[in-house]
Amino acid sequence: MFEAVGACFSKFATFSGRARRAEYWWFALFNVIVGIVLGFAQGGAELGIADLYSLVILLPSLAVSARRLHDTGRSGWWQLLVFVPIVGWIILLIWFCQPSNVGHNVHGADPIGGDAAPLAA
Repeated sequence: MFEAVGACFSKFATFSGRARRAEYWWFALFNVIVGIVLGFAQGGAELGIADLYSLVILLPSLAVSARRLHDTGRSGWWQLLVFVPIVGWIILLIWFCQPSNVGHNVHGADPIGGDAAPLAA
């Protein structure tokens, strides 16, 4: 778990490459837990540390989401579906849950360790 979260923070602004399903979901779970803890610690304050944390993780969250979409063979720009009411986030949730493309794809080598050589065009 901590390796996945550490990888997301170390590649906080890396939008290229691929992210395994476990890396994405451990990072999401970590952020939900931290957000809940900080929300309780903040109490009834109007603007607090939980809001600041949300701003801090915005860029790493966008980056790992783009890499996760790359891992399923899609462009990171598909994240913009979140702005389509209801249907958009459901489609993204399904895509984030899908297994990775096995082997190399246009976005890079398989992060689990498949072939490292690019496919012949």
